[in-house]
Amino acid sequence: MNYKLTIIVPVYNEEENLERVEKELSSYLKIATVPTAVLFVNDGSKDKSQTMIEAICNRNDAFDFVLFKENRGLSAAIKAGFDYADTELVGYIDSDLQTSPEDFNILLEHIDQNELVTGVRADRKDSFVKNMSSKIANGIRRAFTKDGMDDTGCPLKIIKTDYAKRIPMFRGLHRFLPAMIMLQNGRVTQVPVRHFPRIAGTAKFGVWNRLLGPLMDCFAYLWMKKKYINYDVAKTSK
Repeated sequence: MNYKLTIIVPVYNEEENLERVEKELSSYLKIATVPTAVLFVNDGSKDKSQTMIEAICNRNDAFDFVLFKENRGLSAAIKAGFDYADTELVGYIDSDLQTSPEDFNILLEHIDQNELVTGVRADRKDSFVKNMSSKIANGIRRAFTKDGMDDTGCPLKIIKTDYAKRIPMFRGLHRFLPAMIMLQNGRVTQVPVRHFPRIAGTAKFGVWNRLLGPLMDCFAYLWMKKKYINYDVAKTSK
């Protein structure tokens, strides 16, 4: 089948969520507005996640996986998804399913006019501490990047793949995807999406890496922005 969108699903010790992930993504594929495939990226899970992922892929033709030898972090998992995707578009959703795959259809309505469309979690169902730390982190990042995005931590995005593959990823850069698309002179926009409480599993980020981590990453982004190489080819004989 000629798929147009690949949904990347990073996984790290999510055995309690994977049955629901299979159910909800399988349901979404039936109503997706473009032909869609799913790519699990197992970030070196220590639980039964890989066994479950392989069973899911064996049952579903549209599902594939990449398994890391060891845990490398969320940014590495997203980069691997970009590297292995061979569709025109790539999407991204967390395996905790605090956002709904159905809302990819909302993002797809805007992708023709943009190179990246990101969700903004409306009425977030997280703790006060988590919400406040994310709000502060987003404010710090916005001050550094000037990207105008309110919620880059929202785990629901769609990007044109040729732009995604050109992003020079480093650890923590998943928070800067809109800014990195803008460095390529790409257009970005944000649209509200639904948000739900985490039902199973545990969050992988605490207050420390929601605040101090993003602050340190902002300096890495500024260095990269200064050194970033961008060009447009006018003509070639190749």
